[in-house]
Amino acid sequence: MHHFVVPAAYFVMPSVSGNEATQLILRWFHFLAGITWIGLLYFFNLINVPFMKQVDAAVKPKIFQNLTLPALNWFRWSALVTVFVGFWYWAQFFVGEDARRDNASPWSTIGFFLLLWIVVWFILFLLIKKWTPSGYVLGVITAILTYAAGWVFVHHTPVGGDDNHVLCIGIGGGFGIVMLFNVWGIIWPNNKKVIRGTLAGTPPPDAPALARQAFLASRTNFFLSVPMLFYMAASSHFSSTVIFGK
Repeated sequence: MHHFVVPAAYFVMPSVSGNEATQLILRWFHFLAGITWIGLLYFFNLINVPFMKQVDAAVKPKIFQNLTLPALNWFRWSALVTVFVGFWYWAQFFVGEDARRDNASPWSTIGFFLLLWIVVWFILFLLIKKWTPSGYVLGVITAILTYAAGWVFVHHTPVGGDDNHVLCIGIGGGFGIVMLFNVWGIIWPNNKKVIRGTLAGTPPPDAPALARQAFLASRTNFFLSVPMLFYMAASSHFSSTVIFGK
């Protein structure tokens, strides 16, 4: 009869540092919130918008109360968690590590990133709220602005210019910043006014304009989500898209 001896090493749990545990937790919440956010974004654009065009006016209040408002609550809060947690991870574990390596301050890149993409969003915000252009015109302007901002970030970021994680997420995460501000700055406030006014029996007189602005912001997010997801993945799987662009 043979006796097998199991090495004691098999029973030793792998050691995980606090730093590694924090990274795992942040990534996990980032993924979960991101799936929720982008899933609802696609639901609104691919299903809900065409559906609501076919719904009778008498039925809309019930849909607003039981479907649209709950979905918008999940939508806006998942957007906030996705961007906040992703930004935390990027700033601490990529920009922060590069700054320590170079004996520099991470705030130069962090501040540059925030300023650059908030300026892009603010320009789009003014276009949507003050001009409300056609979708095609807004799409062209958005493409030009985001491409220019991405080029500027890749070529002029102070810390992490040789780190593909900093650069790729600096672009993909920048799209995420624009999308987050669209959610909280246009999509949610406009829809809230229309929905709550409709439920109270007094729709705002500018409801069509508010709905159009929210639609343009949502459709902008819909299209930005594609390159956003690409660059988030490219940080680990397709680095040449940024490195060759420098």
